Amino acid sequence: MELFLIGAGMGIVGGLFPSPLHMICLSQVALGRWVRGFFVLIVPPLVVDGCLLLVTLFSFRFVPPGIAHYVAYAGGTVVISFAGYGLWELRHKTQEEMADSAVLGYASVSVALLAELAAPGTWVYWLTIAGPILAEGRQKGFWHAVPFFAGSAGGYYGASVVSVLLMSWGAGLHKGFKKHLFLVANVLLLLMGLSYLVRAVLAR
Repeated sequence: MELFLIGAGMGIVGGLFPSPLHMICLSQVALGRWVRGFFVLIVPPLVVDGCLLLVTLFSFRFVPPGIAHYVAYAGGTVVISFAGYGLWELRHKTQEEMADSAVLGYASVSVALLAELAAPGTWVYWLTIAGPILAEGRQKGFWHAVPFFAGSAGGYYGASVVSVLLMSWGAGLHKGFKKHLFLVANVLLLLMGLSYLVRAVLAR
């Protein structure tokens, strides 16, 4: 029960804290693509976390401890590129035209996957928190670690969905602001990408 509560607490904090995935989801919601938005928010992290679970389980000792620093460069570049693309499209198309754009939709899913894989926090979590718990599970039996990951996943995805719904609802209270929600989400995405690069440079 203790591991479940620890995992749930960490998951809720992570889900409520704005991330590139939240902003990509919010930009899709702004275009009226609710299903695609929540697909972006939930499915790519599940895929990435599933892969990193296997990497951590079988190759934990061989993963460089400073990898979060290096992936920050990749993460920042990916996020900035997508934000820039979204802002460029906004200059040349209406939100209705962008809502019908298959390219923008597929790009959002692809970038969500890459952004999650290249997020420094993802690697910090798996190498410093989840890794030791998996190592403990190897000694005591893997069922010992299941409550932590179940609580973490439930807390994170539940809090993430609630967080995006609250942001969308808040924007809906001011119709003038809601019209610019796509712009705001992509500007915030751009700033997050820049913060990744700044963090990587300062950590050298």
